[in-house]
Amino acid sequence: MPHPPLVAVAAATLRRRLLLSSPLASFSSSRTRRILPRAMESSTTAAAEHAGGAAAGEYEEVLGRLSSLITQKVRADTGNRGNQWDLMARYLQILELEEPIARMKVIHVAGTKGKGSTCTFTESILRSCGFRTGLFTSPHLMDVRERFRLDGVDISEEKFLKYFWCCWNKLKEKTDDDIPMPAYFRFMALLAFKIFSAEQVDVALLEVGLGGKFDATNVVKSPVVCGISSLGYDHMEILGNTLGEIAGEKAGIFKKGVPAYTAPQPEEAMVALKRRASELGISLQVVDPLKPHQLKDQHLGLQGEHQYENAGLAVALASTWLEKQGHVDRMPLNHTDPLPDQFIRGLSSASLQGRAQIVPDSQVNSEEKGQDSSLVFYLDGAHSPESMEICARWFSHATKEQSQTCSKSRKILLFNCMSVRDPMRLLPHLVDTATQNGVHFDLALFVPNQSQHNKLGSKASAPAGPEQIDLSWQLSLQAVWEKLLHDDNKGSNSTDSGETSLVFESLPLAIEWLRKNAVEDPSTSYQVLVTGSLHLIGDVLRLLKK
Repeated sequence: MPHPPLVAVAAATLRRRLLLSSPLASFSSSRTRRILPRAMESSTTAAAEHAGGAAAGEYEEVLGRLSSLITQKVRADTGNRGNQWDLMARYLQILELEEPIARMKVIHVAGTKGKGSTCTFTESILRSCGFRTGLFTSPHLMDVRERFRLDGVDISEEKFLKYFWCCWNKLKEKTDDDIPMPAYFRFMALLAFKIFSAEQVDVALLEVGLGGKFDATNVVKSPVVCGISSLGYDHMEILGNTLGEIAGEKAGIFKKGVPAYTAPQPEEAMVALKRRASELGISLQVVDPLKPHQLKDQHLGLQGEHQYENAGLAVALASTWLEKQGHVDRMPLNHTDPLPDQFIRGLSSASLQGRAQIVPDSQVNSEEKGQDSSLVFYLDGAHSPESMEICARWFSHATKEQSQTCSKSRKILLFNCMSVRDPMRLLPHLVDTATQNGVHFDLALFVPNQSQHNKLGSKASAPAGPEQIDLSWQLSLQAVWEKLLHDDNKGSNSTDSGETSLVFESLPLAIEWLRKNAVEDPSTSYQVLVTGSLHLIGDVLRLLKK
């Protein structure tokens, strides 16, 4: 098929490199890096998330008001570091939450990697022990209500609306130029406190949003127990450039008289954590990863070998909470024997979307009657160098298992990350670890996120017009990828002239392209790793579920 004209791209220097071919051409064609246009994008991808009706209209209105709280500052703005922290106390007064929070039995968890998984495991354990649980995590993937779980289930739309308006109206009435409305995440944390106090949960599990010391969740003065999951390099523009500085920020959740636990850490991070614990006069206990035999032949509900570390920390946090609440009879006898049945049930039934999650594409695979899944998405929200390595190991292991049932497979990377992150710190870790585990990507696809960071709701996922598309970041990611492959191939005898990367102007078009190739080549299993951004993971899940 003849090539259409060149895509107009803002930077003139990029035009020379961008050749358009048939939007749905197979990736086995010539080695030309291309941007695939959105002109052929399916109209089905523009469907709204909520059906019509008064309730849906009210929900959209609420999401619009939440969007208005999202600051337009970039995260690296130093003004965000503890910005007007003292206002949180005033917000608690306005919402009359000081006493309810003081009575709340809180488990507080910070970390770079695994804090969401640790909270999820801990919540599931205590729920299996018979307690009413509240879980606050971030970010959400598809619906903002995912951030607030009651007894393991996202809060209902009815309850979410009730508690939202209660907080919104009180704050609107009392705020002014001197006391502005809280920023987005601070409002979310306040809403979580309102929900958990009103719903009278037995235990509230709070995942720190960013850092620790100045995080909105850190208004809790006396949690029952604190935990630090694995630390690494992330949000360095805010938290600091060394592991010691980052660990110091995370240790900001430690409180005098409150027991603290940590997963194994690099030495520099551990020194900083122990220093802060010593200053407060508290013990900091290092928790070993859980051993498989402790689960009595059951599997963890969250996949990946790294989850044994998060599960070990969760067991320590849940055990300490039970002890402090006088439920010693439900605790494990020691750190080596098999766990009590309630703990095993909680760990094996835990679920958290977007972390080592495998989703066969039902649309394509329903068309392949009698055959194994030909298009499978492997979703992991890794976005730090260390988590990229963990993600690559998991993908390598998971695809090897599937490859045993199919004769031919193609491994494809679908990637995007926030522009505040350095792709040279992410992609090499992913590629090198995958290679060490025997996995080589046949193709990399770079896409902009479908959702917008400063909007919520169904309208937020509507595609931008052609004049609004800025693919300069995706082109930068592609350039990093191509350089990695070029450097890896130096000195090798590889004569592969196949295409190695594509840039798509929209995520729906990339999904459509993958589906068409999978349908046209049903004998091949298309194994797609989606990573780099939890926002991207959410966008993909949203499209796959339509």
